[in-house]
Amino acid sequence: MGSIGGARAMTVQELAGAIGKPDVPIQYVVREHNDRPAARGGRHGTSPRHRPQPPFRAGRRRGSETPVSARLLGPHLAYTFLQVRNHGVDAAVMDGMRTASREFFRRPLEEKQRYTNLIDGEQFQFEGYGNDRVRSPDQILDWTDRIYLKVEPEDERSIALWPAHPETFRDALHEFTKKCGGVKDSLLRAMAKLLELQDDDYFIDQLGDRASTHARCSYYPECPRPDLVFGLKPHCDGTVVTVLMVDDTVGGLQVLRDGVWWDVPVVPHTLLVIIGDQTQIMSNGIFRSPVHRVLTNAKKERISVALDYSVDPEREIEPSAQLVNEERPALYRKVKVKDYTTTLYDHFSKGEMVINKMRT
Repeated sequence: MGSIGGARAMTVQELAGAIGKPDVPIQYVVREHNDRPAARGGRHGTSPRHRPQPPFRAGRRRGSETPVSARLLGPHLAYTFLQVRNHGVDAAVMDGMRTASREFFRRPLEEKQRYTNLIDGEQFQFEGYGNDRVRSPDQILDWTDRIYLKVEPEDERSIALWPAHPETFRDALHEFTKKCGGVKDSLLRAMAKLLELQDDDYFIDQLGDRASTHARCSYYPECPRPDLVFGLKPHCDGTVVTVLMVDDTVGGLQVLRDGVWWDVPVVPHTLLVIIGDQTQIMSNGIFRSPVHRVLTNAKKERISVALDYSVDPEREIEPSAQLVNEERPALYRKVKVKDYTTTLYDHFSKGEMVINKMRT
């Protein structure tokens, strides 16, 4: 975990190895008896007749000229959480990135600490290895360690924080970033077409010349109390979109719809695309940023790699004028992206959703 002063706290990976009984520190206990029902694999907990539609769909490009993202989004404009096959990112690129991430988290702790996100053991920085910022002693913590790195613009990369071991890590991350950029652009153009905007590149243009992309490699160790602890607490992404590669064998990701938590199925070599708050604002609420979470597992570790795409932090975003009229006035106020991001992190540490505070 992070630190609010004093000696460095244990990482979750260290903590998982040190626990010799079925218990976890109180800082990680978040769920008791107020959890929502879960629909395992979209089939459990409700009758077929009244079963809510899962908020994710799988599709492929093969055999159709229509972009996969357009065909997927059509029936689910309000719940945009997409599972995409045949996305154009080679399986070898995905496997290489996943393997490099897993090997990094298996390196000795002293080696990983070379890339720490704590300056002098105390001052938090977003980039680097560790956990999220600890803002107060009573903050509920997530059961995960991660390494968070800015990958775009390329001239803003802090290469000193990119792991040198395994030796494949830097090249794997660069290649994965480059390939996933095409997935992001294809999706954003399809979204503009669905909204019948005048320019298919509307959302791409909104990103700006200095748009930021961050890679987040997350490691979820085994947890002795998965009934009480989240790998990642319920939240919405504050991005334009997130392109996510989950573990190829271990599930745990869930998305909320109609009061039901749906398991996101594990399908090897698919990518998940999650619409973020910035798109919800720019689309005037037509595209929605879904609430999702990660469960812990008592027997298996889990790896994921996400690319978070965001508008240039110095730019402002607001609902597109083409999507505002008398019948549907602007639902969100104009906001500077870096201000929104700061507010987002403040609320995330408290388990709160910030998007609702942006309403007009």
